[in-house]
Amino acid sequence: MSGSHLAQAGERVRALARNPSAADFPGGVEAFAGDLTMPDTLAAALAGVDRLFLFTPPSGAPAAARLAQEAGVRRVVLLSSAAVRKADPRVNPIAARHAAAERAVREANLCWTFLQPDSFAANALAWADSIRREGVVRAAYPDAQRNPIHEDDVAAVAVAALLEAGQEGESLLLTGPAVITQAGQVRAIAEAIGRPVRFEPLTRDQALAARPAGMPIEVAERLLDYALKSVATPPLITSTVERVTGRPARAFAEWARDHAAAFR
Repeated sequence: MSGSHLAQAGERVRALARNPSAADFPGGVEAFAGDLTMPDTLAAALAGVDRLFLFTPPSGAPAAARLAQEAGVRRVVLLSSAAVRKADPRVNPIAARHAAAERAVREANLCWTFLQPDSFAANALAWADSIRREGVVRAAYPDAQRNPIHEDDVAAVAVAALLEAGQEGESLLLTGPAVITQAGQVRAIAEAIGRPVRFEPLTRDQALAARPAGMPIEVAERLLDYALKSVATPPLITSTVERVTGRPARAFAEWARDHAAAFR
């Protein structure tokens, strides 16, 4: 989303894609061939780039940061995660991944801003298939509390950090405007699509068995740990979106209305 925001602001925007011909970028965005896990593909893409929005696996972070510095990039906005604040990267693979990327950017001596969203509203899209087919969500811990942020709010903060002064050297914890349970998210989706949706609770073992294909069990276990802890301890809510952009963060109900077609 940040690419379209930047293009609308009159900026020249270049987006990296493994297959530019298959990429669906907004108008005004130049698709450029490259792969963050293949450093030899990045130098040409970074030529002439002044500011960089970066989200990368740790395997690609050191090379991407070094090449950005060599190319003369002045400012980097890294999409990280609140996991680096909440968990020990020595034992938590989610925190380790994002901490490694943050460390690589710092060590490259780049002017940086780290965006650390806690919970993406878009994570609810994992429920879309079962809602469309059966009108049901199957997950553990219906009373787990979330602080989901609309992806457009993350994009708006990223654009501000790239284009405006004031966020240099900051790690910005990003949340939605209010706490909502997983069951509450399901009710908001049901209201957005105009039909009932049932929440069917799973046990922890059932949830692990039903984890998405390709998700390591260690990651699934940490996510379930977060959910269980949040049943009793609500997550922090920040006003960072409003402070940086000048407008409040969007509620989950608005996100559900914006994405209702995905659940119908």
